[in-house]
Amino acid sequence: MKRAALAASTLSLISLAALTACGGDADSDSATGEPRPTASRAKQVTPAERLAKLMVTKKDVPGFSVKPSSKEDDEYAFAQSPDDVTVDKPACAPLVYVLNQLPLGESHGDLTHSVLGSSQFTYVTLTTYAPGKAESAFAGLDKGVDSCGGGFTAKAKNTATYDSATSEKPVAEGGDESLAFRSTMTVKGITHTMHAQAVRKGDVLAVYFSVDGMAIVQDRPGDAKLPATVVKAQNAKLG
Repeated sequence: MKRAALAASTLSLISLAALTACGGDADSDSATGEPRPTASRAKQVTPAERLAKLMVTKKDVPGFSVKPSSKEDDEYAFAQSPDDVTVDKPACAPLVYVLNQLPLGESHGDLTHSVLGSSQFTYVTLTTYAPGKAESAFAGLDKGVDSCGGGFTAKAKNTATYDSATSEKPVAEGGDESLAFRSTMTVKGITHTMHAQAVRKGDVLAVYFSVDGMAIVQDRPGDAKLPATVVKAQNAKLG
């Protein structure tokens, strides 16, 4: 069965540095002529700090609870990283990553939180990239949605078989580009429909995924819609 909890990868470092100068000319070392370091350099920002500031919070979505990952979540995860996953149709790999809260493409860092409303879980995954890599990751997902309508199978800790993938209208447009799709899978003869959306803003991707976990546990059909409130709030924080 696909992942029922969220996963967050270890974040690598990127930096943002700025140098301010006093007066007209920069202060320099008399021996070397090189500018002297100043105490006014901007604090370096890690992907963890950047994504934490961008991530939607309970204050942004009243009526929902927002939680980060835990060791228990990781224990039940479908996979810990994309490297742990094999897919029968390589073009469909990006869809598998979206459906299991794994980062797309070559990323600098990622962060996933779960947003709970009623019995429905919505997972929000933010991923940051080097210049140009976010566009590439988004394009790979777009191609996968177009290519994988007939379904696909993924293997990691267990095997997950998805019956279909169909493009649909985004719950809320945002960023520089966005797409949405729904996917179905059959568990014990019962069909479950899941919905996902991806939004790119600059070098950051926001991926939304909703599943009715209780429907799977209770052996009844599930069709979890993405909550527009959550998607709109997160899109707004991306800028």
